[in-house]
Parts: sequence; C-alpha cells; structure tokens
Amino acid sequence: MSIEVVALVGPSGTGKSHRAQLVAYEEEVDAVVDDGLLIKDSKILAGRSAKREATRVAAVKRALFVDPEQAREVKERLRELNPRRVLVLGTSVGMIRKISEKLDLPEPVKIIGIEQIATSEEIRRAMRIRREQGKHVIPAPTFEVKKTFSGYLVDPLRFFLRGKAESPARNLVIEKSVVKPTFSSLGKFYIADTVVASVAARVGSEAPGVARVLKVLVESRPNGVEISLDVGVKYGFNIPTVLEQAQRQIKEMVEYMTALNVLAINVAARRLHLE
Repeated sequence: MSIEVVALVGPSGTGKSHRAQLVAYEEEVDAVVDDGLLIKDSKILAGRSAKREATRVAAVKRALFVDPEQAREVKERLRELNPRRVLVLGTSVGMIRKISEKLDLPEPVKIIGIEQIATSEEIRRAMRIRREQGKHVIPAPTFEVKKTFSGYLVDPLRFFLRGKAESPARNLVIEKSVVKPTFSSLGKFYIADTVVASVAARVGSEAPGVARVLKVLVESRPNGVEISLDVGVKYGFNIPTVLEQAQRQIKEMVEYMTALNVLAINVAARRLHLE
C-alpha cells in the first residue's frame, strides 16, 4: 500500500477539525484520520471517536489508536480503500508519527501548521469557544455523526466552497458537525428517557387523527433510542395513514429537539374513539 501522508498540526482547540475538509480539498487527499476516526467523502468509515470517551486521558489514547482492535479496523479499511493521500490531524508532529506508526502509514510528505491556514484571531476565537462552550468539530455531516454521537448535542454546519478554476468540480458543499464530548469541562450531557417520552407523547397527540396517546415506551441503546407508542385513533380516519404520519412527525421532532439518533418509532392503534 503506497500512501502519502499530509499532516495538519496544531494545539488542541485551535480549529484543525474545523478546517480539515478544506485542507483535504486543497491537498487533494482521499481520506482523513481525525481523533480516532477514518473519514472519506464525509462518511465515517471506521474507528471510534476520542470525543466519545469519558475522560481526557481515555480520549488521548483513543486518538492515538492505542486500542489494537480500533487500529486493526482502520488499517483494514485503509487497505481496502488504497488511497493515494491521507490527511492526519494531530497536536504535534510527534503525535502524527505515533498515529502513523499504529496505522502502518509512512512519514508525512508535508506538514501544515494551523497558523498557516488560520489567522491569529481565528485561532484565539476557536480556543475561546472550546474553553467557554466545550464545543468540538467532527469533519462529517450530522446524519453521519449522530450514528455514533447520539444525544451529544450535535449541531450541523454547512458552507459553500468555490472550487479551483482548473478543477472539474468547480463548487463544493462541505458539511461538518459540532459536538459536546462527555469529557467536556462543562460536565456530562444526557437526556432522560422521561424527557424523550414526553416529547413523543406530545407530538403524537397532535398528529392528525390521533385522539390520545395511551402509552409510551423509550428504550435507550448505545447508538440511539427506540420509541414505542400505543394510541387511540379517531373514528373516520384511515388508521394506517394516521399511524404513518404520527410516526414521521415524532421521529422528526424528537431528533430535532434532542439530537438523539432515533433508531425506530413503533406506533400501534389500540382503541377507536367515536368523538
């Protein structure tokens, strides 16, 4: 596997992940290794993000691919992809070398410092946001990130990049996501099942044709939630249509209000109301 490595280096919180896709675009790299993840074409292909860890020490280990299983998974995907260039993010050249060693990657052919692509004011602002708000960026769209960051307050970012004149893809829309990791200095973030149940019950009761919500069950899983509702349907409404619309509205609103990854919405009609 002949791969060239481009390194993006800068202290934690200076905006490396925020600019990763731009650098990848400019340097014509095929995949990005960032904080324990392998990302290609805005899709998370392998790994586990350091931002999911409960402590900073565990996060550093995750970013360095200390876990043999995590390293093996990413190496296998790299062999399958056989990319020409890979962008590796790290806080120092030493960290880049440690990551490269774990993933059987060569020494970087090019090292880009964050100060080369961001102004002093932009770096200071990024560090202030990290310090005051505990926000981190993952260079992948929200729908990708939510698969593994359920409930971590995911916010989408989207911006438009005008391509180079000689490039066949003149313009590009880039998406990424903001998360608050569990090791944030602001404390841990979680959403109680009772809150999810209340949101689902309220939205379900307002769906056309639903007379009332009789029961709500929320099952939390590591990668999201599954919600089941028993409802009473008003007489004269088409039951399958009512259930389908309630299902769709509940999913949209729960994901919007909680940032949870909704794995399934099960809505069952248990009563018919003549009112």
